[in-house]
Amino acid sequence: MTSRRLLMVGAMVALMAVMLGADDQSPALGEWRYYSGDNGARKYSPLDQITRDNVGGLRIAWRRPHLDPSLTAGATTNLRLSNNFRSTPIMVNGVLYASNAVGLAEAFDPATGKTLWVQKPGADGLRGTSNRGVAYWGEGAEARIITFRNQHLYALDPQTGEPIPSFGTGGSVNLNEGLGPLSTGYLWNSAPLIARDVIVMGSAMVNQDSATKVEGDPGNVRAFDVRTGKLRWTFHVVPQEGDPALKTWKGDAWKYTGAGNVWALMSADDDLGYVYLPTTSMTNDMYGGQRLGDTLYATSVVCVEAATGKRVWHYQTVHHDLFDYDNPAAPILVDITVDGKAIKAVAQVTKQSFTYVLDRVTGKPVWPIEERPVPASTVPGEQASPTQPFPTRPPPFDRQGITENDLIDFTPELRAEALAIFRQYQSGPVFTPPSVVGDTTKGTIEMPGSVGGADWTGAAFDPDTGMLYVPSMTNPFVANLLPGTPKDTNLRFRASTRALLPGPQGLPLVKPPYGRITALNLNHGSQAWMTANGDGPRHHPAIRHLNLPPLGQSVRAAPLVTKTLLFVTEGDQINVRTPPNGGGNKIRAFDKATGQVVWEMALAAGSTGTLMTYLHQGKQYLVVAIGGLDHPAEFVALALP
Repeated sequence: MTSRRLLMVGAMVALMAVMLGADDQSPALGEWRYYSGDNGARKYSPLDQITRDNVGGLRIAWRRPHLDPSLTAGATTNLRLSNNFRSTPIMVNGVLYASNAVGLAEAFDPATGKTLWVQKPGADGLRGTSNRGVAYWGEGAEARIITFRNQHLYALDPQTGEPIPSFGTGGSVNLNEGLGPLSTGYLWNSAPLIARDVIVMGSAMVNQDSATKVEGDPGNVRAFDVRTGKLRWTFHVVPQEGDPALKTWKGDAWKYTGAGNVWALMSADDDLGYVYLPTTSMTNDMYGGQRLGDTLYATSVVCVEAATGKRVWHYQTVHHDLFDYDNPAAPILVDITVDGKAIKAVAQVTKQSFTYVLDRVTGKPVWPIEERPVPASTVPGEQASPTQPFPTRPPPFDRQGITENDLIDFTPELRAEALAIFRQYQSGPVFTPPSVVGDTTKGTIEMPGSVGGADWTGAAFDPDTGMLYVPSMTNPFVANLLPGTPKDTNLRFRASTRALLPGPQGLPLVKPPYGRITALNLNHGSQAWMTANGDGPRHHPAIRHLNLPPLGQSVRAAPLVTKTLLFVTEGDQINVRTPPNGGGNKIRAFDKATGQVVWEMALAAGSTGTLMTYLHQGKQYLVVAIGGLDHPAEFVALALP
């Protein structure tokens, strides 16, 4: 090739990179190399082939079942698979990679969805469930797919799916090794994060929602060398001796308290060499009489060094969490300009419907976050935090707290029924603690509920405009406690039903919208627009005659923002703790500037994973996992004809 030709090719590649916004945090040349598009969890793609003018032409390009048929060929027994298929593919070097219905990695063709290889089951056979995704690292001979299944972490050859022998023991690492004495085995269902040359793994070590013991295994975060599989570091979410955070614990509760898991996705700034951890509440997450104090590093954003795991900074989003207000999604790396100053920030969306915007280098709030008084606990032995952190900007993206003014009033009859239900419970502003079930109360109505607000599907950030798009749900639940009895718990009080709270005649208890999308301008800390996502119960017999506008579906909706449009799905009813009559099956495109719906399409079921997009052979595709109570789970790819 002549030097002139080389220069021309180089110029074309450079131009494509500029056109596609290819930088260290963006998908290169139309790829989707990370679970959320980049390590900053932005869920953004610079692709612009699908526009407002042609989005109406999107059609299903291919479908792929959640388990390759070759794995069950010749099987003599029926394999029972969950249709709650949580996987999201990545696309690297012209190949799609994903976790399947039993947690094995699969590679498939981006144009057809046809199988290229499937990871061999090994000793576990087909025992396992889907996790949220796989990761890719390296180039050439060093390239590898990083995935985990059950209690093992694997490094696989991207070309063949075979284990890489130099990683761990024959290609895998036993994640049970090094766990504490209270552990019952490693648990997690998220996706590995690779920051520089370490694999960062979170955990879901105990189910703190219904823990029946004071004691538990702490949800430590561990990092492994991406080449060798050797343990590089462990970050203790429950602080150990010598850590200044122990001052936030009363007594010796840190010695026996469990959880504080990072069960959600994580993010990383590879330029800074920092990893951002969204932590959760401790055992038990609705009664903390045995773990008094603010209990760092629970329910916090923690920044650690990728190379060492050393804490750089932390910010606690809920003190002494009694609300199940886990930080449910990856902190999002956002580069914004506030009052003329460029800021490298990180935005944490939360179940309580706040967005905590922090300088990602120092951890300092970009706008003031005020400690405001909140209600005290009435539960014996409990000491709720007297204050909680309230961001002054941006405003909350969903309803917080509940009063009689929030109850539905479509008709006088429905209003009266809603009041009758409401008065059976305690209520109040956001951060009103749980209460004990008794003769005069069935517990406390908590809003947002334990699934948000925002949840694990997160939000999407547009780096061109500084706009953050947050799907959320208005879904109250009952935070109720029962006295513990020696035969079932050593907690003084334990969680009761934790039921979602239906309203009159199966309608929601509160006013709409029940599912919404809020656009937040992070350069100004302001709300740009808010719109309902989906019809919701507008066709319910009790209100059908009112011809109401869309009321919004109370679902975990998955967002994706591109150069041209905002895409958002409706989560399926099969998703955990979706309210009765909730769930939907549509995908929509919205005008990014106004929130106007410009296109929608019904799928065979609602989404169970998050959206991703890529460019292959000149064609842009959208892919999402769907599944329903009566619809086998699958990947569905959309493209223009």
